[in-house]
Amino acid sequence: MAKQPIHTKDAPAAIGPYSQAVRAGNTVYLSGQIPLKPATMELVTGDVRAEIRQVFDNLAAVAAAAGGSLADAARLTVYLTDLKNFPLVNEIMAEYFAEPYPARAAIGVAALPRGANVEVDGILVL
Repeated sequence: MAKQPIHTKDAPAAIGPYSQAVRAGNTVYLSGQIPLKPATMELVTGDVRAEIRQVFDNLAAVAAAAGGSLADAARLTVYLTDLKNFPLVNEIMAEYFAEPYPARAAIGVAALPRGANVEVDGILVL
């Protein structure tokens, strides 16, 4: 099965040797997104809600470039530098997802790239 890299200017460019996503058959593996603004590659800071929204906006842009949407998400992993922000993730996820919700894990981590407070990756099934 051939792998197809996914790229869009509507999401932040990769900041390392990886693709924004890779499609293999009808499955799309979304790389982790942090709250970078695509146009400037600057980190959204100061408001955790705004950071979380930017992460989901970035994931939605990559999903669209792959020919899908967040509605196609089968699995998400949420990485948080402070698990007290987990209720905010739930609140904002409800704005981006409808039932049936994707499977999900949440992991507390010591640090994330560029000092972000949140990162999310996922798997879409198209």
